[in-house]
Amino acid sequence: MLLEDQTALAGSTDGFFTLEIRRSMLDARCSLMASSVQILGIRFFTGDVDEAVALIFQRGGFLVAPSGTCFARLREDEMYRRAVLAADLVIADSGLMVILWRLLRRKSVQRISGLKYLKHLLAKLKREGTGEVFGVVPSERARQKLIDWSRREAFSISMENCYVAPRYGLETEDRNLLALIEQRRPAQVIVAIGSGAQEKLGHYLRENLSYRPAIHCIGAALGFITGDQPAIPDWADRFYLGWFCRLFAQPRIFIPRLSRASELPWLIWKYGEKLPPMRMK
Repeated sequence: MLLEDQTALAGSTDGFFTLEIRRSMLDARCSLMASSVQILGIRFFTGDVDEAVALIFQRGGFLVAPSGTCFARLREDEMYRRAVLAADLVIADSGLMVILWRLLRRKSVQRISGLKYLKHLLAKLKREGTGEVFGVVPSERARQKLIDWSRREAFSISMENCYVAPRYGLETEDRNLLALIEQRRPAQVIVAIGSGAQEKLGHYLRENLSYRPAIHCIGAALGFITGDQPAIPDWADRFYLGWFCRLFAQPRIFIPRLSRASELPWLIWKYGEKLPPMRMK
């Protein structure tokens, strides 16, 4: 065979395998989001919490749980918007969104709080011991709380598998984290650095890692369990009152965020299933 023919064949073979990989990833995402309802352009999973955990375990990719204050960000932050729309699984963490959807659109969506999801995830990990777990946390204090909790619960998370994230700006490219995960190759990555940055980070990791772990972007939920954040009782989470518990526990932090959540009724009334346009700059 001529050298030019061999080169062409190799190129076409590489292209074929690349196409097959992309096709399989798309099929996986379609499978994950098969049972969903679209709200503000985002496809929210409508199964129960155990189904959500099982799906992300099986397929990998990244899961997000937007809170009520996050929807205004869809119109302001292009990278956040892109990340949430690209997520492999989106759960309806916001009780306010669930209530408004029922009142304004006469439709229902299954609420799965980030806290409930994380509890079921950790129970499955502890029960089955499925692969190595890697945590991304916002501070040294949060890392120590996670390590202390893991020792009390006989849950295997080592100091080497717990990364303190820097304060990200608009972009969340983190080569150090990427290299560390590539080296450790954990099956599960729990990202708990707060809304906005964590969704973009989850998207960045999925797009740049050479393998496909399950990436769980669950915000403050990890801190509720480890003691880094004030705990939320199960009854409060069940009755959509978790946010009010946080408001009373940390008013200086959460009162300013009320204005962000106040945009949600208008957004749902005006746009419904459609993705709101970006704000004019």
